[in-house]
Amino acid sequence: MDDSSASAVWMSRLETLPLSRGDMNTLVMDYLVTEGYKDAAQVFMDEAGVQSPINLESMSDRIKIREAMDQGNIDLVTQMINDFDPELLDMKPTLYFHLQQQKLIELIRSKNIEEALQFAQTELAPHGEDHPEVLAELEKTMSLFAFSDPENCPFGDLLKPSQKHKVAGELNSAVLESQNQQTTTNLHTLLKILHWSQDMLTQQKVSYPKIEDISSGIISNST
Repeated sequence: MDDSSASAVWMSRLETLPLSRGDMNTLVMDYLVTEGYKDAAQVFMDEAGVQSPINLESMSDRIKIREAMDQGNIDLVTQMINDFDPELLDMKPTLYFHLQQQKLIELIRSKNIEEALQFAQTELAPHGEDHPEVLAELEKTMSLFAFSDPENCPFGDLLKPSQKHKVAGELNSAVLESQNQQTTTNLHTLLKILHWSQDMLTQQKVSYPKIEDISSGIISNST
């Protein structure tokens, strides 16, 4: 069987898989609830008629924390986390470092260089000494001081929204864990399984329709 025929067989089998709209709606709702998108989850409930696995009001703490993160108000984030669970940051030193790192990044972003230097010396440096596993990240962040235009330096990614969103996601997972809730969306788990499955098939030199780009759904033959 040639590659095109093999791929046609794969696609034919995929089309027969029992995947209902209800399954898709449940997957979407799980993502919205786990990631803390309360308003979107409420709209989706009303429009799609799917139920949330949790009371949406229980998401309020996570939403307030995410909003404070988006605003770069790290002191408020830390206060809310401590109010929610006073032991959470003590039990997760890496998460605490990432919060402090984000505060330093926000100080650098706002050009408060003197305050940023003092904060780095009094707060971040001691943390790096106690937790060697974060030293590489600390050194990378400290390197921002060496550039007059840190946003366009080799470490400028730290000042991009993606860095802030990464820490917000870490905080979200920590709060979910403290509430004994699922910390990873089912969609994320399915994508990990997809990548693993495709890697295994590729290693075995199996011809199959490979999804090259998840965001666009582009499929190509893989041998």
